[in-house]
Amino acid sequence: MAENDPIVVIGGGIVGLASALAIVQRSSVPVVVLEKEPDIAQHQTGHNSGVIHSGIYYRPGSLKAQLCVEGRRRLVEFCDAHRIPYELCGKLIVATRDSDRPRLAELERRASANAIPGVRRLSPAEVQEVEPHVRSVGGLHVPATGIVDYLAVSRGYAQEVAAHGGEIRTGTEVTDLRSGNGYAGVLTASGLLRARAVVNCAGLYSDRVARWSGIEPPARIVPFRGEYYLLRPDRRSMVRGLVYPTPDPELPFLGVHFTRTIHGEVEAGPNAVPALSREGYSWREFRWRDIAENLIYPGTPRLLRRYGRTEIAEIHRSLDRGAFVRDLQRMVPDLREADLVPGGSGVRAQAVTPDGRLVDDFLIADSPGMVHVLNAPSPAATASLAIGEYVCNLVRQRFPDLFRVAG
Repeated sequence: MAENDPIVVIGGGIVGLASALAIVQRSSVPVVVLEKEPDIAQHQTGHNSGVIHSGIYYRPGSLKAQLCVEGRRRLVEFCDAHRIPYELCGKLIVATRDSDRPRLAELERRASANAIPGVRRLSPAEVQEVEPHVRSVGGLHVPATGIVDYLAVSRGYAQEVAAHGGEIRTGTEVTDLRSGNGYAGVLTASGLLRARAVVNCAGLYSDRVARWSGIEPPARIVPFRGEYYLLRPDRRSMVRGLVYPTPDPELPFLGVHFTRTIHGEVEAGPNAVPALSREGYSWREFRWRDIAENLIYPGTPRLLRRYGRTEIAEIHRSLDRGAFVRDLQRMVPDLREADLVPGGSGVRAQAVTPDGRLVDDFLIADSPGMVHVLNAPSPAATASLAIGEYVCNLVRQRFPDLFRVAG
C-alpha cells in the first residue's frame, strides 16, 4: 500500500461531495471522488425540487431529525459564505379534513422535540392570510423551510473539495471492487485504483456497490419515480410559497404538493410510482436487469402486499392527469387541469427491507475498508453537510492513521 493511495468516494451527488469535503479537510492522504456521469449531481441531486427542509417530519432522535436540523443550519451558512441564492420562504402544512388534525398535532410535537423554531398552528382563516387560494380546516406554518438550487450547492461543494486538494473524476464508472493486502481495489473502465479506504455514496446503486464489497446490505434499493407538473406562468400567483398536505405517517413520501422554486417556477407533485429502471425517468425507460432484481428480491412482493393499494392510486395519478389534479384541488380548489403543464421527474433511491418495509431513516453501514451510505433520500440534500460530517467521523474511527491528529 503506497502512502499516496487515496480515500475514494464513489458517487458525485450532493452526499458524496459533502462527504468528500468533510474528509479532505481533515485527511492526511489524497481524496478522490469517482462519478460515472460526465458531470456531478446528475441524478437525485440534479432532479431535486430544491426544498431546504426544516426537520419537522422526522421522528425525534432519528438520524434524519438530527442531521436535517444540523444540516439545514450548516447549509444556510455555506450558501451565505459562497453567495449561493436561497430563500427561507416558509411552508404551510395543511389539513384538508378533520381526520388530519391528529397528524398535525403530532407534527407540532415533533417540531418542539426537534427544536424547530417558529412553528405555529393556524386556523383556516390564518391559512388563507398566508396562502389566499388554499382551503383547509387548519394548518401549521413552518418558517424555517426554504428553497435553493442544489445543483449550485453541489458545485460549491465540488469547488471546495478541489480547493482543499481533492480530485473529482467525472465520466469514471466504478464496475467492481477488489480487496488487497491492506487496500481496496476500485475497478473502473480506466483500470484499477488502489484506495486506503472507500466511501460508498452511489445513491441509486449503493446496494450493488455494497454487495461488491462482500456484504449483504440490510436493505435493497427499490427505485420510485416522482413526476411533476408546473403551474403555467400566468397562474403562478395561486401559490406564494410551499404548500404541503398533512402526510401519511406510514409512508416516507409527503404527498403531492406545491413548491415555488428559487428560479420562480411553481412545481406541483411529486407522486411516487415504481420506476422500471434505477434511472427510469419515464415509463418508457426500463432495464431488464433492474426489473429482474426487484422481482426476485423478497422485499418486493411483501412491499406490494403492504402498500399495494397506495401504489395503484399512485400509478393511476401518473396515467390520469385529472386524478393528479383532483389531489391538488384538495388544497387549492380553484386549480384547473389547464393551469398545469408537464414538468420534470426524479428517481428516489428508496431502501426496502426483506420484510417489505420502507426504510424511513438514513441508513449508513460499514464493511472492511468501507463505509456505505445505503439510504439517503429526502432530506439528504438539506442534511448533506451534516451527513458528510457523520460519514467522515465513521471513516476516521476506522482509519485514524489516515487523518491529521487535530481537526
